[in-house]
Amino acid sequence: MTSDTATDRPETGTVDMKLEVVTVPVSDVDRAKRFYQGLGWRLDADIAVGDAFRVVQLTPPRSACSVAFGQGVTTGEPGSVQRLILAVYDIDAARADLVSRGNEVSELFHLAGGRVPGPDPEGRSYQTYASFSDPDGNGWLLQEIRTRLPGREWEEPTANIAARADLLRETAEHHDHYEKTHAPHNWWDWYAAYYDAREHGKTPDEAVTAANRYMDDVLHIAAL
Repeated sequence: MTSDTATDRPETGTVDMKLEVVTVPVSDVDRAKRFYQGLGWRLDADIAVGDAFRVVQLTPPRSACSVAFGQGVTTGEPGSVQRLILAVYDIDAARADLVSRGNEVSELFHLAGGRVPGPDPEGRSYQTYASFSDPDGNGWLLQEIRTRLPGREWEEPTANIAARADLLRETAEHHDHYEKTHAPHNWWDWYAAYYDAREHGKTPDEAVTAANRYMDDVLHIAAL
């Protein structure tokens, strides 16, 4: 059994550690280089030292993280890396761009107990995908993200304050119905449960359910 209480979670680090490069294993460096350049990715480096070492690095458009491959850079089996995710704002446009460059990309799908054809019916962020692979079989996913969930972005302190203020406003709006339909209670208890659920990726409706359940089952607040 695992616990998800605030006291059990380690504090988030404060020292910057930015993922810079992901290495994928390939069998033919030149072929892989042609493939990834064919995606429209920026070539950052192609460095060879003798006959036993070569590293090629490319970066997807606007990505803070690059991809590297080569000879003598990894012992991984070519094609063994899967579920490399590329976040895109408009998945239709991103897929069309790759296809126009001559790449094979799957049709859109969403996850509902497995892959289901077509985009997410509700148009939610994080739910719609398309897949493609490099010549060795390393697997990539396009994932449409239009709005990130609370707590999913690193922000400057002032921007973080603004985001928290917005979430507090949202919390207050959703608490209004509970306040009018239940016995007097400490509003901060409901706020804390809602806020915690939202920061753990729950939707507003799911957070309302979690907060209501906490108030009813743990604090035993009676309905009017």
